[in-house]
Amino acid sequence: MADRVSASIVVGGTITASAYAELADIIRSERLSIEWDAEPFEPSHRTIGEPLRLYAHEVPWGRFEDLETWCVEKGLSFARWCGGYGSQWGPQRVVFTHDGGPKSFAADEEDCIVLGRETAMILGSMKAIVAYFDAADVEIPPLVIEEESDGSR
Repeated sequence: MADRVSASIVVGGTITASAYAELADIIRSERLSIEWDAEPFEPSHRTIGEPLRLYAHEVPWGRFEDLETWCVEKGLSFARWCGGYGSQWGPQRVVFTHDGGPKSFAADEEDCIVLGRETAMILGSMKAIVAYFDAADVEIPPLVIEEESDGSR
């Protein structure tokens, strides 16, 4: 049985209506909601002009493997947070913004990025440390469906 923790993900970028239907199916298969402990996701839950924010408890290994893989393949940006699990792993944020593959950052249980002494020493300067935090705190763009022109969902 997989170790399970709470996790959230923010997804954004531009996709087609058919890709949004695929995305919605993946989100439902991952049992995600637009709020903690809310009803399961439905395509109409998306807010136009905003990134898609999704939440779940009891997430295996704190990852949305199918969703994250699909986002990378389709070029959608995301930032995923998960809580830590005992001595197995600590809380983390994983960010994908098309600049290489997904990047992982240590976080705390409130999704604040943390930086240990060793990493600070490797980064070597305050400018590099600030750039590290900026890379982790990237703003995810709204989720846009290309064919939308009349304001419908």
